[in-house]
Amino acid sequence: MVRELNDNVLREIAEPVKEITNEIKNLLNDMEETLEKQNGIGLAAPQIGISLRIIIVKYENKTYKIINPEIFFTSGIQIFSEGCLSLPKENGLVRRAEKIRIKGYDENGKAIKINTQKFLAQIFQHEIDHLDGILFTDKIIK
Repeated sequence: MVRELNDNVLREIAEPVKEITNEIKNLLNDMEETLEKQNGIGLAAPQIGISLRIIIVKYENKTYKIINPEIFFTSGIQIFSEGCLSLPKENGLVRRAEKIRIKGYDENGKAIKINTQKFLAQIFQHEIDHLDGILFTDKIIK
């Protein structure tokens, strides 16, 4: 079940994953299933009540499962309308970096780097914000 705005876990800073165990792999599979059921494009572990630094993004027939993701480069500015599975009745314009680089680990513990831009960059930034207790409504342009 996706947690909604009044759930405190959405405002916590998520803990880094120390070891990729079978429990972590099962969590990633559960997150993917939840994302599909909700017809979403991105989900962070805190959104299902687990305060760990894990995200999953599905975009253009590709699934990204990232453990301990970090944005290590940003450039440019873009403004898009955003929504969120945890705030189903909200949306608004948010300013984000146009291009980003992310590092983290895949479900097998392999170090990965992703260079992305435009809409996919927006999705990753939105999901990584969840890991720091930040909701897109905190960033809506007024």
